[in-house]
Amino acid sequence: MKKQFLSIILLLATISGFAQLPDPGFKFDAGTAIVITDPQNDFLSEKGVAWGAVGESVKANGTVENLRRIFETAAQKNIPVFVSPHYYYPHDHQWKFEGVLEKLMHNIHMFDRKGALTTEGFEGSGADWLAPYKQYIAGKNVTVTSPHKVYGPESNDLALQLRKRGINKVVIAGMSGNLCVEAHLRELLEEGFEVAVISDATASAILPGLNGYEASLTNFTLLSSKVYKTTEFLNEVKKLSLK
Repeated sequence: MKKQFLSIILLLATISGFAQLPDPGFKFDAGTAIVITDPQNDFLSEKGVAWGAVGESVKANGTVENLRRIFETAAQKNIPVFVSPHYYYPHDHQWKFEGVLEKLMHNIHMFDRKGALTTEGFEGSGADWLAPYKQYIAGKNVTVTSPHKVYGPESNDLALQLRKRGINKVVIAGMSGNLCVEAHLRELLEEGFEVAVISDATASAILPGLNGYEASLTNFTLLSSKVYKTTEFLNEVKKLSLK
């Protein structure tokens, strides 16, 4: 009986400890960059091929406008922004095996481009940037990396570009929350970066019985150093004097 009582006490103490998660803290400074994944038409335009799955979440979060505000503030403050896009070229459609959503993306021709060495047909396509972001992505503070091919940055040069610029902290936003954003979060953590996420500057697919956005929030909270809302993040950044 005494043993059972002690076990219950230990269990309650453990549960209580997990209920009060620690706050690692996150300080935005000159060694910090913003990483934005997939700010592209196929995710964020009502005409995009994924809109039927992600549109509800995009609208609920105000994702389109929140990303625009982040791009705008970064341009004003000269904060380095790294855009990690998603492109599929004809040779990518020759893959012999795929996961469920990889197969779906290929089937609906999401992010398709004519080829790596041509921009033919790119303007206004699903792979193109959402129109309100184009002026900012063309800015001197923005680096566009090579494309990632599945979800994470293991297949592109994001980590290299960050390290070559002396960046050791990143704040991630973009599409989609439980896939590319979370995959970038996980990989950059493993690469030794300090990582925060902006939770309403992303969105995810909401399908029958599957809420990708809720799944992403759980893992953002457990994995990152800080989860921001867009307004909170921008208010913090606007007070900074970055060199």
